Formats: sequence, structure tokens, C-alpha cells
Amino acid sequence: MSTPTPTPTPPPPQHRRNGGDLVVESLAALGADTVFGLPGQHALGVFDALRRSALRYVGLRVENNAGFAADAYARATHGVAPLLVSTGPGALMTLAALQEAAAGSAAVLAIGSQVPLAGIGGGRHGYLHELTDQSASFRGVVKSVHTARTASQIPSAVAAAWESALSTPHGPVWLEIPQDVLLAEADVPPVSGLTVRPQELLPRPELITEAARRLTGARRPVILAGGGVVRAGAEAELLALAEQLRAPVATTFGGKGAFPWEHPLSLQSWLEDRYTTTFLEDADTLLVVGSGLGELSSNYHTFRPLGRVVQIEADLGKLESNHAALGIHADARAALAALVKEVGERETGETGRTEDDEAPTSGEAGAAPGAGHAPSPEAAVSDLLARVRDRIAGQHLDLELQVLASVRDALPDGAVSCWDMTILAYWAWSAFDPRRTNALHSAQGAGGLGYGFPAALGAAVADPGRPVLAVSGDGGAMYSIAELATARQYDLPVTWLIVDDGGYGILREYMTDAFGAPTATELTRPDFVALAGSFAVPAVRTAPDRLRADLAAALAAPGPSVVVLPAHLRMFAPTHLDS
Repeated sequence: MSTPTPTPTPPPPQHRRNGGDLVVESLAALGADTVFGLPGQHALGVFDALRRSALRYVGLRVENNAGFAADAYARATHGVAPLLVSTGPGALMTLAALQEAAAGSAAVLAIGSQVPLAGIGGGRHGYLHELTDQSASFRGVVKSVHTARTASQIPSAVAAAWESALSTPHGPVWLEIPQDVLLAEADVPPVSGLTVRPQELLPRPELITEAARRLTGARRPVILAGGGVVRAGAEAELLALAEQLRAPVATTFGGKGAFPWEHPLSLQSWLEDRYTTTFLEDADTLLVVGSGLGELSSNYHTFRPLGRVVQIEADLGKLESNHAALGIHADARAALAALVKEVGERETGETGRTEDDEAPTSGEAGAAPGAGHAPSPEAAVSDLLARVRDRIAGQHLDLELQVLASVRDALPDGAVSCWDMTILAYWAWSAFDPRRTNALHSAQGAGGLGYGFPAALGAAVADPGRPVLAVSGDGGAMYSIAELATARQYDLPVTWLIVDDGGYGILREYMTDAFGAPTATELTRPDFVALAGSFAVPAVRTAPDRLRADLAAALAAPGPSVVVLPAHLRMFAPTHLDS
């Protein structure tokens, strides 16, 4: 009996480059080395192309969390963070994260698939994930919306989106490509080079001259530095100008780290304290850089400047949007550098104060009304901070101060921290010293829950050699609990501090103050330590007196970890309600 001849295994089909390859090649040609995302049926063409590229793919479990991770990566690198998602539900799940990226000027390039070309145009063809107009969902959120409808359009569309994301001010953009275009054979050579020229935003010289005249002629100049300073990398220019003018500097919550915390001219970031609000109001010339003076930066719109305002802002829509000012539409770094030069030349030329430089005399900044003479700027700053400390000390908030100090002591200098919307984060906005620039990220721009942990994962991907701290409440933690799997899969050095108070703590506080009792704020939650253990992530339950040691140990250990602190924290008393 003869032995049958085995049937040879057919060779795998030879791959033919397609639209997905063009996406990946274009990203690599523009300088990308990392992409975030989550695959879906319509986007499989681009995800398959990742196998043939050198791009590092970091996949998260929920599209919104992938967006938060990309946001923090973009902030940490000052570059573009590509985000790959699928059509319909996958695309829409990114909107909250893209809103935060827009508020924080993070250059996230979100690339989503679309239904096949035949289904685009508003018809109801019944394709899976079909929306009448998917791109319309993004137009009110991102800087720009882009579409590629043929394979040959893809490289140019990717380049245009990249250029828009990096143009001043940075921000998220949306690019969508139909499923069949991603899968169609690409009859073009591999992409070897793309050129983009992100738009700079330089200040007009006459505005710099006028701003310098007002600042050098001011008796009480003060500076408020916002997130635009950090995004522009303008910290050195800010420091130089402040020291030239001997101007006290406060930073907004988004601008934390823009100015050295312990500098004699640093007002720190107590923007929800009325003493700080009054100090800013009493400036005869207030220079606002990289801030729109929005709700949080203006102590809930109670800020009323008594002197002149000079505002440098890259986002045209924010220029003079809340207060009349000498508005300078420019990148913070370019404008501050020009001011440093102009102020230096005016001081060298001994340009003096004119009658037009006189300002309202409502009382010297930092001095009691009717004071005989103004203290030095450094003394005024010291006096203000002492009064803020006294106000806090009178509110019996020892636990909150202890917890925040323990976190600061445990976190190594230079390490990044990412904060969710939770009471401890609100304390950190005002009272936490990040000890370097661009080291504290939070969701204070759009204010959505769930930012802290996935953002920390993105920051760790950007710099895996340093530990990263994430801080959440138990309510916010449940938004991103699935990303424990991501942290474990990629072995990212993120320590997640979860402050467990059994519910939405800040809403509980708000409702109790406003209505006498909370509703819908109390939550059933898991055993976070056991849950982390099920992902093979080390976890410990701590207490306030052990927090510093437990957190330091977790941060020093390799890979991800969780520290759970059962505690009911309170906010310091608001001051805007008395205004």
C-alpha cells in the first residue's frame, strides 16, 4: 500500500501595500515613534499595517482612556500623539478625552475609520457603526477635521492634520478614512518623507513696545502665568522678565511649574483664595500670559482688575474674552522673549514713567489699605502667603495637609504626577509644588472624570525611566479600572493612589452645603487591593500615618502598583462666595 503524498502547505499570500500602510508610513515619516489606540473592525487595515512598521503601539481597553493617555504623552513630549480608533462608537468614545486635549493644548492626532465610501454622505445604508455625519461630532471639539477618500490622499491628509495639531496653539485634530480606502491597494510608492510647517505665532512689534512701556512704568506690576507658558516651554523667559521687573508671579492651575515655587517673587497658585485675587486686582499693570482668565483662574469670575491688563494669548478666542486688555495674539515664548529684550533695552536707556503711566491708587498690592508706603515686592509676596497659610490653618484641615505633604515627600523630584478630578487634586492645584515644569497634569481644563490613571500611563510611555504617580478618588478610579491590564501588559512604572471615601466626595460636599444632604453620591465599590491583585499588580491599603512610606516604596518598585487610602478629605472654605 503506497503512502499518500502530503499536500504541501500553500505559502501565505503576499502582502500588497494598502491604505493602512500609507497611514503608518506617513506617521513614521513625520517623526512619530509611538501610537495609542484600540482596534475595531473598520480600522483593521491600519492596525494590520502596524505589524510592518517600527512604530510602538500602546493599546488601552477603552477609547476614552486611550485618548487621555495620548493627551499626557503629547503634553510630556511637546509633540504629536497619534491615536487610532474605529468608526462610530469607538470614535465617539474619544470625545471627552479630545475635549480635555483641546482645553490643555495637547497635540493629539486622532485617526478614525469610517464606513465604506458608498455609505458616506448622509444616506441611511445600514452599515455597522454608521453615523449620518461622523465628522460633525468632532467639529466643535477639535482644532480641525480632515478626511482622506482615496489612498493617494492619505499622506497629504495625515501631514495636514499633523501640521494643524502642532501649529500654535497646539491642540487635537481629527482625521477619518473610510474602511475600504484603508484596505484598498495603494498604487503609490512607500512614503519616505513628508514636510510640515506648523504655524508660528509671533507678536506684533508695536504691541510689545507698548506692553514694555506699561510694565516698566508700573509701580506694582504682577504676572499671572497660565498653561500657555508651559505648553510653549517659556519658563526661562518668564523667570527673566519677572526678575527684570521684580514682578510677583502667580501661576494658574494649568500653569503649575511655570515659575519656581519657592522663588521670592512666587505667589504660588492659590487662585481660589481671596487674598490672592485681591493682590492680582491691585496690580496697576497685570500681565496675563497663556491664560484666558476663565472660571478657575479668576476665582469663579470674582476677579475685577483695578489697573491695566496686558494679555498674551495664543488662542484668539480667549483674547479679551473676560476682561479688556492690551491683547497680544502670540505664542507665549515668542512674546515673553520679545518683552525681555524690549524691557532690557528700555531699562538700559533709562526710559522713565510718564503721566500716562499713572494707575489707580486703590492701595499697594499686598499692603493694607491706607498703608504709608509700599513694601518691596518680595515682602508683599511673603505677607500674602503668610495670610493664606493663616486662613488655611484656621479651618482644622490637618488631615488634608498631612496627606498632601506625604504625597509630595514620597514623590521623587522630577517625577510626573497626573491627577483626576478629586478633592486631593483640588488641593494640589493650589498647594502642591511640582518641583519642575511640565510635571503636573490634571483634567482641570474640561473637568471630566477618569483622567488620572490613563494619563499617567501615557506619561510613563513618554519617559519609562521615571516613576509616574496617578491620583484618583474611588469614583474616578472606576472610570479607568480596566487600564490596570494595560499597566501590567506594558509593565509601566505607574503608582496609582486611590483615595477611597465611598463616593463622589466633592459632589457630596457641594450638595450638603447647597441642599443640606447629598443625593446619588454614595457608591458601592470593589476591594481595590484585591482587584489590583487579580491583574497581578501589587497593591497595599494604607493609612495617613503610613502613606508617605507606602507610597515611596511603591514608587521605588519596578512596574505598576496601587496604593489605596481610605479617607474622607474636605476642601478648604471657598472665598468667592463672599465677594
